[in-house]
Amino acid sequence: MHLPNLHITRRAVASCLTIVALAGIAQSATAQTTGAPTYPSKTITWVVGWPAGGSADSATRIVARRLEALLGQPVVVDNRPGAAGVIALNFAAKAPADGYTLVTVPGPVLSATPSPQVGKELAAVAMLGKGPAVLFGTMAEPLPGTVKELITATKAKPQSFNYVSSGNGTAQHLAGELFAQMAGVSVNHIPYEGGAQAVTDVIGGQVNLGVLGITSVLPHIQAGKLKPYAVTTATRSKNLPDVPTLAETLPGFEATQWFVVAAPAGVPADRVQKVSAAISTILKEPDVSSGFSKVGIDAEYATPAQTNTFVTQDLQRWKVLAEKAHLKLD
Repeated sequence: MHLPNLHITRRAVASCLTIVALAGIAQSATAQTTGAPTYPSKTITWVVGWPAGGSADSATRIVARRLEALLGQPVVVDNRPGAAGVIALNFAAKAPADGYTLVTVPGPVLSATPSPQVGKELAAVAMLGKGPAVLFGTMAEPLPGTVKELITATKAKPQSFNYVSSGNGTAQHLAGELFAQMAGVSVNHIPYEGGAQAVTDVIGGQVNLGVLGITSVLPHIQAGKLKPYAVTTATRSKNLPDVPTLAETLPGFEATQWFVVAAPAGVPADRVQKVSAAISTILKEPDVSSGFSKVGIDAEYATPAQTNTFVTQDLQRWKVLAEKAHLKLD
C-alpha cells in the first residue's frame, strides 16, 4: 500500500537533487563572472636575487610598500641571493602561475648557464627603472684626466690598465667591454663577486680602473677617493651631473642597467595587467622617484608588452657583443 508513495518520494528526491545541482552550477558560474574571489585575495611574495640594501632590493621595497596599499593585500619581499640572481629567477619560474609570485629581474646579465628569461619562463609585468654604471679610476696613482686622455694612454700602453666589475656577464662587465670595443683599446677585466671588495681594491690602487653601479661608488667619489670618468647611460646622471657620459667621447655609446618586474609564465593576463597598472601609478609618485634616485635608478614605467620587447632586444644586442669579444661568462 505504501510502495506508490515511496516511488513518488524517490522521484521527488531525484528532482530536488537535480534542482540543487543546477542551482549550484549557476551559483558557481555567477561567482566566476563576478570575479570572486577577487585578485589578490592573499599575500603576494616578491622575490629578489640579491641581499637587502642593494639597488634592486631597495627599489623593490619602495614599490612593494605602496603596492600593498593599492592591492589591499600584504606584499612580502623575499631575498634569495646567490648565483648572480639565478636562484631567485629559478624559484619564481617554478612558482604557480597564479599572480602571487613576483621577481625583480636586473639586467642586462649574460650567463653561460641557462637561466629563466623574461619572455620565456618568466612573463614581463612592468619596467621599474633604469640607471647608469660609472667608469672610474683610482686616486692612488696618477691617471689621465679625461676619457679621451685615458683612451690615448691605454692605446700607448696596451694591457697596462685593468678594470673591475661585479662579475662576468654583469651589466658592468658588458659596459666595460663595449667601452673597449668602441675605443679600440685592450683593457683586462677582473671580475669580483659584488662591488664592495672591488671598490676597496681600486681605492687601494691594486686595480686602476672600474665599472660599477653608481650606488657602489657615489659616496667614494663624493669623498674624493675615486675619480669618475663617465657614466654609461645616454644622458648624464642626476646624482653626478658634472660627470660626462661616455657618449660625449664615443658617440652612440649606451649601456643602461635596467630593473624589471616579472612573474611566472602563464599568469592570467588580467592579473598581470592589474599589478602592472598599480606599478604605473606608484612610479608617478614624487617620493618614489626621489627614493629611486638615491639608489641610482631613474623610475621609468613600461607596459608588459613594451618591457618584453625591450628586454629581448637589449639582451640580443649584448649577446652579439659577447660573441664578438669572446667574453668569459659564468
